[in-house]
Amino acid sequence: MSRRAHRVQDCTAYMLHATAWRETSLIVQSFSRDHGCVALVAKGAKRPYSVLRPVLSAFQPLLLSWSGAGEVKTLTRAEVAGMRPLAGTALMSAWYMNELLLRLLPREDSHPTLFDAYDTALQQLAGGTRAAGALRRFEWTLLRETGYGIDEAPPDFDDPMIEPALRRDLRERLAANLAGRPLSTRRVLLDLQRL
Repeated sequence: MSRRAHRVQDCTAYMLHATAWRETSLIVQSFSRDHGCVALVAKGAKRPYSVLRPVLSAFQPLLLSWSGAGEVKTLTRAEVAGMRPLAGTALMSAWYMNELLLRLLPREDSHPTLFDAYDTALQQLAGGTRAAGALRRFEWTLLRETGYGIDEAPPDFDDPMIEPALRRDLRERLAANLAGRPLSTRRVLLDLQRL
């Protein structure tokens, strides 16, 4: 297998999570349409005048460029490609989707249909659509696209009458595939629903 540096230019992506790395950099977990989940080091992104600092925001569509041959690539450029204003439970729902992607997807495994479902769910959440329908549609697509056993036709995700049973079914399927590693955002969302 070749260890030559691989370059990617202007790939449509979202930042799922970022962690501080060294004094001025970040490790960014991204989800791209064409390359799946990719770990990127954003050198100098924590500096006050970094051009990356205002761009790297969760839930906002980005155009990312990177290079590298290892497991962690080097982010070379990032541009904002749109806005998804989220607040309240919509924001928690989006964090929940990010956590699912980070836990269930292998690195650099492209899932364009899942990426489109994620993008659509964020648009719906930003537009004020009922969070339950957007989440169930995303969970359904995630399970189907990653091979976790949904073969039947999709239900009407916006039907409030079937939502409790659908939520229970999808929760059980996701829990089985997470192998006993509970999602912290799921717990917060359930607490919010009880209010």
